[in-house]
Amino acid sequence: MYYAIIGHDTQDSLEKRLAARPAHLARLQHLQQEGRLLLAGPFPAIDAVDPGPAGFTGSLIVAEFTDLDSARAWADADPYVSAGVYARVTVQPFRKVLP
Repeated sequence: MYYAIIGHDTQDSLEKRLAARPAHLARLQHLQQEGRLLLAGPFPAIDAVDPGPAGFTGSLIVAEFTDLDSARAWADADPYVSAGVYARVTVQPFRKVLP
């Protein structure tokens, strides 16, 4: 089943986010290689593809896991969590309908 992982950034997280980004992306690429990643990306803090110094307010990852506990464990081990990028993370089941 798919699960939505929503990370909510701390204030002024951009520097921490940039430092932890390579490790964060490596984990996402691993999910993609396994065919389990539906989508992933950040929420820009302003209405722009590249928000520059405004940074981001969080991220959304939708990926397949065996159960909710597995999805939570994966989310808890994210480098953005250990680097202090995320103030909190929510994980919930997601049912893809379209496309």
